[in-house]
Amino acid sequence: MAESKIVKTDVVLVGAGIMSATLGALLRLLEPNWNITLIERLDGAAAESSDPWNNAGTGHSALCELNYTPQRGDGTIDISKAVHVNEQFQVSRQFWTYAVENGVLPDVRSFLNPIPHVSFVHGAKDTAYLRARYDALVTNPLFATMEYIGDADEFARRLPFMAAKRDFREPVALNWTQDGTDVDFGSLSRQLIGYTAQRGMATLFGHEVRDLRKESDGSWTLKVTNRRTGGKQKINARFVFVGAGGGALPLLQKSGIKEAKGFGGFPVGGQWLRSANPDLAAAHQAKVYGAPPLGAPPMSVPHLDTRVINGRSYLLFGPFAGWSPKFLKQGKVTDLPFSVKPNNLASMLGVGLTEMSLLKYLIGQLALSEADRVDALREFAPSARDSDWELDIAGQRVQVIRRKGAGGVLEFGTTVLSAEDGSIAGLLGASPGASTAVPAMLDVMERCFADRWAGWQPRLREMVPSLGVALSKEPKLFEEVWSRGTHVLKLDEPKAQAAAAAAALTS
Repeated sequence: MAESKIVKTDVVLVGAGIMSATLGALLRLLEPNWNITLIERLDGAAAESSDPWNNAGTGHSALCELNYTPQRGDGTIDISKAVHVNEQFQVSRQFWTYAVENGVLPDVRSFLNPIPHVSFVHGAKDTAYLRARYDALVTNPLFATMEYIGDADEFARRLPFMAAKRDFREPVALNWTQDGTDVDFGSLSRQLIGYTAQRGMATLFGHEVRDLRKESDGSWTLKVTNRRTGGKQKINARFVFVGAGGGALPLLQKSGIKEAKGFGGFPVGGQWLRSANPDLAAAHQAKVYGAPPLGAPPMSVPHLDTRVINGRSYLLFGPFAGWSPKFLKQGKVTDLPFSVKPNNLASMLGVGLTEMSLLKYLIGQLALSEADRVDALREFAPSARDSDWELDIAGQRVQVIRRKGAGGVLEFGTTVLSAEDGSIAGLLGASPGASTAVPAMLDVMERCFADRWAGWQPRLREMVPSLGVALSKEPKLFEEVWSRGTHVLKLDEPKAQAAAAAAALTS
């Protein structure tokens, strides 16, 4: 049988999640004449980690996540990571503002809703920490609207579901930021992909990249299989971006680039308790993050969240960890063992020997019954009833294992890998992940299109006015872009169903 003709394109995006969706839209806006091809193994966009049921939907800006503000040995609070994460989110927020203004994102309310971000602690020691955290953050322009709440009556007014049946003899405290967000990254991804596809991007859903090879001219030839028919084709691209979530590591390993050597991945599944009870949703309008259990990893931080999906409010509590060797929710059980290579074996073994606390945490999580999970919820909401909650299986996350010395270290963040010549790049890791899609993809573009980066600057500054500037050090510029974004993104309007939920509660 004759081999089919090789299809040539300028850019291949592997995976139809938020990362590829963002990069595709950015490149289409900057280079309208480039040929772009999107390849996705599933039959729809954003069906893995970017699906709204597979992630927390938090617009991660370090307003509520306590793991971004560790306490030093002398009792002071280190806010450097919180500021960095918030700065990254501001970049995403500015691009979304531009995209709404210019018709890239036609339905803002389907993916973005205003939801307060709240940190919650109890006990004398932790309330003292939260007060110190507030004092350290509130003087920074990015966190200036944060409130510290230690009064039981005010707690009950703002979080009635969490206050019901609570014994307020134990001190409680909140750091409350009114202008947080809930993000449906599935809707956001689909709108971005729709915009780019309408302007010429080829989309191959139900297709999987099985292998890739670098050619002598610096381009890449990808072997692609149609998962429905078994048909095969080859696609040649000048640039490849691997934004395939947990599937990124195996493809970057197959590419043979030296930058991927030594990297490994450890898959961790997520589970949530979910409630569709409208009375509960009306009584809890916030994303409330607590402190992680002693010895638990950062990804285990418990939180009770308002989620807005398809115009309806839900509550989620978790995450609870599950475990599978799959790198994707719809992956293969061979994903983990096949990812172990001679160049990352030492890294993988090193992490296996040093991360005993993670292993202990996972074993404990796997042993939980549904009643145990609701008991954990009752630390947040003492009145929680088992009958209001059901278990929902979220997406897989592949935590990055990086070579360090003779062994390896497990990282809980997002890592961009790119070849020295800029011909291929990929993204590994998890939280804050999707919230930082825009700065992550700008990083990819700066690394991989160095010859065009300077020429793109005027247009990029239209999209992201603060590009290259730390907004925490430019309060006037921050106020300008924040006010504009708040208006354009309709974050100064109540979320569509809040009034309806409140009416249902009082009727």
